[in-house]
Amino acid sequence: MSAFPNRREFLRATALTGASLTLSKRLLAATSKSILVFTKSSGFEHEVVKRINGKPSIVDDTLNELGNKHGYKVSVTKDGRIFESKEFHSYAAAVFFTTDDLTMLGTDGKPPMTPQGKLALLNAVKGGMGFVGVHAASDTFHTLPDPEDRSNRYVAHGEQSDPYLRMLGGEFITHGSEPRLQTANLIVNDAKFPGLEGVTSPVSFKEEWYSLKDFTLDLHVILTLDTQGMKGECYQRAPYPVTWARQHGRGRVFYTAMGDRPENWKDEFFLKVLDGGIRWAAGDAEAQLDVNLKQVAPGYAEIPPKSPTAK
Repeated sequence: MSAFPNRREFLRATALTGASLTLSKRLLAATSKSILVFTKSSGFEHEVVKRINGKPSIVDDTLNELGNKHGYKVSVTKDGRIFESKEFHSYAAAVFFTTDDLTMLGTDGKPPMTPQGKLALLNAVKGGMGFVGVHAASDTFHTLPDPEDRSNRYVAHGEQSDPYLRMLGGEFITHGSEPRLQTANLIVNDAKFPGLEGVTSPVSFKEEWYSLKDFTLDLHVILTLDTQGMKGECYQRAPYPVTWARQHGRGRVFYTAMGDRPENWKDEFFLKVLDGGIRWAAGDAEAQLDVNLKQVAPGYAEIPPKSPTAK
């Protein structure tokens, strides 16, 4: 016997099925999020963001792969004009691997942001857009003046820091030079944060470690750098945050100081941390953001002495 006693019921069921499929497609489209990856270098251009002979950079390729894996669309650009476009406001989150004053043409010669574009970015994050800073994102928009000897980077500016850095949560001072790369231990302060589930502390990791300052006091610290035994004046300080999350208005902000070495863009631990941060910032993963800066890094405010050879 037919499941539909008459033709009218059959047509009605067919219509409902079609409507259900249309709704499913709409819901799928609504949950497919777009991520903007911005890699302009107004200052030093890192190897991982260089496009050689027009080919995508290591960062471009890796973030496209992560997007394909987790179902979000990735757009990559070095063009600072994007922040004054209508397209900019369609992104769920922006990922920055950048250097220096992005309103300047700078090293890579790509179109800079305008001051209005910078303000548009800050307003967008405050209004709910996610933001992910990777490695050199903290070496961006230094608090002025930023003289040739970099002396101002060894001063704590607090609330007077550049608004971009207040949004990000901290500022790059310098990194070691002899050796530039060091293997150090990362203390996992939140093993429940997306991407860190099941990770055992400490984690040994080789990187060009940034020495950082001017941490905003509302940070939820995820990873702390254990400085014990590290070489170089810039690391002669108490353990300090190198990966964190914070709420900026309605926007979710995530930063990790890792990401300098090309090899690390194939490292499972780093990619899990980065992917978790992107998914959280874009609103596709949840985390408990307890303010823990003073508890997990009580010496966070220490600033190392400036070495005569520091750059």
